[in-house]
Amino acid sequence: MDRPVHALILPPGRRLYRALAAAMDGSGPAVCPLSPSFPPPELERLLKAVAPAAVETTAGIRPYAPRSGHAEAVGVPVAASTAVLIATSGSTGFPKVAELSVDALRHSAVAALARVEAGVNDRWLCCLPTHHIAGIQVLIRSLVTGSEPEIHPRFDIAAVAESDAHHVALVPSQLRRLLDRGVNLARFRSILLGGAPAPPHMLADAHALGARTFATYGMSESCGGCVYDGAPLDGVRVEVGAEGRIRLAGPVLFSGYRLQPQLTAAARDGDWFVTHDLGTFDNGVLRVRGRVDDIINTGGEKVLATEVAAVLARHPSVSDVAVVGRPDPEWGERVTAVVVPSGSAPSLDELRRWVGRVLPAYAAPRELDLVEALPLLPSGKPDRHALIRGRHARRIARP
Repeated sequence: MDRPVHALILPPGRRLYRALAAAMDGSGPAVCPLSPSFPPPELERLLKAVAPAAVETTAGIRPYAPRSGHAEAVGVPVAASTAVLIATSGSTGFPKVAELSVDALRHSAVAALARVEAGVNDRWLCCLPTHHIAGIQVLIRSLVTGSEPEIHPRFDIAAVAESDAHHVALVPSQLRRLLDRGVNLARFRSILLGGAPAPPHMLADAHALGARTFATYGMSESCGGCVYDGAPLDGVRVEVGAEGRIRLAGPVLFSGYRLQPQLTAAARDGDWFVTHDLGTFDNGVLRVRGRVDDIINTGGEKVLATEVAAVLARHPSVSDVAVVGRPDPEWGERVTAVVVPSGSAPSLDELRRWVGRVLPAYAAPRELDLVEALPLLPSGKPDRHALIRGRHARRIARP
């Protein structure tokens, strides 16, 4: 028997948690959490992709009707096995909405709890956005163990410092802010880190203070993190295809994209989900090199932005860094480093020499932006499009 879908335009909190619990135990509709902070045009774009039967806000529940334009479908049910839908806005085109089953979400939660050795009475802190899979999974782990989660409406350093939770999930930018404020991270039995790679020096700082971290890799289509510190969770299989793309299989995979069977078919190869990420295995440990669209074509050479960023992150004058390709009339794209300095700002020539010790000369940045902080998406990932635009940076270019 199918079940209806409700879009939850709710802040993190008890009401959203109760709706999620009902979706997981089958007593309520499947849910698609959306951020109430999204501007109305973006919300409407996502709602048209979700095609819910109803929308729940702090004002109550109402049937969904498009506010403008035409929606191809409204109120289309999902399979009874589906509990959660996660919408991704994307940069252009129609959004993707991943349908996640009760079994897939539960398997992911149980496997994660086992990997971090979490007890049934351990409490989880949710300070990530609950319209992303990472925040939802924190809550599902609590549902699985029957423990009461601590839910913060937003990330707040002081609130995290005062938390009595045993486990927490963060993105690297949040961890950096906690470290800078001297928060006692050893109080947590585990800290899950996802959303973006954490710089090695940041992890070293955290470990020196007694933090127990797990670097997670995954996406909405895999119910969140399914590889911890390079090793897949129980039941998950990982391989690297001929083109270098990471492929995933196992009980944590999504059922398909909402109302987009062709897109679902394109993402699957039999039992495997073909990601847009590039990876390699180092002694059996998965190393994520970056996304396919992270490749910068400069002067006929291909440069992987994440690999350049990883080298720059080890420079003593670099606190945080991202690397992007910007249009260039001569090179096609020029390698650009966007750097948050640590102490005195590094020079472009200094960073070029630093990269040249490890990578080919063409991978060295030809442009340097100095910023106070990297622009981030609500998920905590660097905002790639804002980085490419670079309107608010102090720019240093090399001919």
